Amino acid sequence: MPKSVDYPLLNRQLEALLDTRDWLTNSAQTCAFIQQQLSDLNWVGFYLQREPDVLGLGPFQGQPACHPIPFSKGVCGAAARQQITQRVDDVHAVVDHIACDANSRSELVVPIVVNGTLWGVLDLDSPLQARFTPQDQAGLEALVATFIRQTELPDLIER
Repeated sequence: MPKSVDYPLLNRQLEALLDTRDWLTNSAQTCAFIQQQLSDLNWVGFYLQREPDVLGLGPFQGQPACHPIPFSKGVCGAAARQQITQRVDDVHAVVDHIACDANSRSELVVPIVVNGTLWGVLDLDSPLQARFTPQDQAGLEALVATFIRQTELPDLIER
């Protein structure tokens, strides 16, 4: 089981790391930071809403990834569609799971919502079943809130 994580400390460190308002730099830095600081992850990345009801691959750490992801499919699609964090203990139990990496067993996806509009999602995968706890969910939601606060998030989609 993963060791306990000091999310308040990680949040302060991320806040200090994000010393630019640039969305591309900050999203790349956020992925690398999370990948380095949390154990038992095999993928960390952003999927961005660049067209209606579809997520496109953004900055990430890990194996090459699936692209695009419709809102109607998978854990990322559910997070985008519902604008609610998805924490899945066993991705193989999800009927419409999109298997980008057969080694992934659990997943946590946090939507990035700005002024009521979905900008994208932060997706974390683990090769361990039930890797993500409620504490991880709360901690990662706080890290996403810091990312949003520290970053100028442009409209990526024409409405």
